[in-house]
Amino acid sequence: MKKILLAGSTGYLGNHIAKALQQRSWFFRSIGRSPERLQQNGIKANEVLQAELTDRDSLRECCKGIDVVISTVGITRQKDGLTYIEVDYQANMNLLKEAIKSGVKKFIYVSALNADKLRDLKICDAKEMFVEKLQNSGIEYCIVRPNGFFSDMSEFLTMAKRGRIYLFGKGELRVNPIHGEDLAWVCLDAIESSDKEIEIGGPETLTHNEIASIAFDVVGNEPKISHIPEWVRVTILKLVRLLTGSKFYGPVEFFMTVMAMDMLAPEYGKHTLKEYFTLLNNSGI
Repeated sequence: MKKILLAGSTGYLGNHIAKALQQRSWFFRSIGRSPERLQQNGIKANEVLQAELTDRDSLRECCKGIDVVISTVGITRQKDGLTYIEVDYQANMNLLKEAIKSGVKKFIYVSALNADKLRDLKICDAKEMFVEKLQNSGIEYCIVRPNGFFSDMSEFLTMAKRGRIYLFGKGELRVNPIHGEDLAWVCLDAIESSDKEIEIGGPETLTHNEIASIAFDVVGNEPKISHIPEWVRVTILKLVRLLTGSKFYGPVEFFMTVMAMDMLAPEYGKHTLKEYFTLLNNSGI
């Protein structure tokens, strides 16, 4: 049985991977700043290491005895004032160096679909800087590229509850986001896979208009959709970049960019967006 080091285990995807590892009864060592959050989510890792990934000294020997590293480390919502370079790049570099030093056999890293084509975005550039280092490290690797999580779509439900959903363009752009649980199994299957990169999405491809309709149906409100012209999106993006710091506009520029393009990947999984919206709505979130 392979021994797994899971970095980012208290995040959205990391939590689902931890649960999947637990279901398979695989040995895994969890590493993170707040390991107590694992217990709060009902997860029991074989070993728990409290460390700050941006501080390499706190990672010494974290990969000792480990066969495979799975890293979901990255900034999704800015909370701590850290930069993408500090987290998406440097924290993962610190982990990679420890993995190489300890003789880890494989490193699985979760990036994002099209990140290699969107290097003008700070979050994507930081991720791809690390991808390049990983590819040239000599260690066996796999880059997993999801096209968006169900959790990223929750804003549709929030707007539907308020009575109106705002979409960029005509709302005909398409995406097939994936549930964290489905993506977790993809990451575990990558352990034995020979694939160097895996692009992956959820089981149903939907337009933004269709996602909006699902959200209104779930909350029981009459569908009201406003379509924002492309020039407005471009203007807002320019103003946000001009008037705010990168720690604020980074997540905004990524969201506003990917929402203005098709984000399609091979379909996989069993969870549907309507089921997810229904669960959120019933739980009062």
